[in-house]
Amino acid sequence: MQLTSIEDYVITPKSGVVLLKQYAIEAAELFVDILKKQILPQARLRNMRTPGGHKMAVAMSNCGEYGWISDAKGYRYTINDPLTSHPWPPMPDSFRKFASAVAQTAGFGKFTPDACLINHYRPGVKLSLHQDKDELDFDKPIVSVSFGITAGFLFGGKNRKDKTRKIMLEHGDVIVWGGVSRLHYHGVLPIKPDWHLLLQDNRINLTFRQAR
Repeated sequence: MQLTSIEDYVITPKSGVVLLKQYAIEAAELFVDILKKQILPQARLRNMRTPGGHKMAVAMSNCGEYGWISDAKGYRYTINDPLTSHPWPPMPDSFRKFASAVAQTAGFGKFTPDACLINHYRPGVKLSLHQDKDELDFDKPIVSVSFGITAGFLFGGKNRKDKTRKIMLEHGDVIVWGGVSRLHYHGVLPIKPDWHLLLQDNRINLTFRQAR
């Protein structure tokens, strides 16, 4: 998909949040195939525990030089998968190049992701409001890619209690945030029952970060 005008995709002017509708639609089959055949067999999806001991509803895994994890020791990035003690699967060049190009298209300049968090949602699963703040450089944006069934994405402000805006993310949609909105709270409403030809009743979200 080629953008005719970036202004058509800015959610709020100068907000630092850019929505690219169906920007990943052509890459969907390739990316999902890579996940199923190359990445997830090496680093399986798992429901991590919060530092407080609660089981996360969203199943997660990672690829790249670093992987994000949560356990009794806290939220952090690691080089190795704690389930296997092996390095996380390498980030495919197609993933890295796509995320870098998206950041450029959205106006955020050079972005070289070294971590890709893989989130798996089923109907009924949600993700509470949170900040992405375990990275070293908050000048780098977050690039989030959606495949499969639709999700209601909530984007708020600097404080958890700030008003949120609901953005419906469909198959192939990409949302990027950075700048003044880099540390804003965001989350996902409970996924409604749905069906998609590629992923059936599943949603896969790839979140690219520059962790270090």
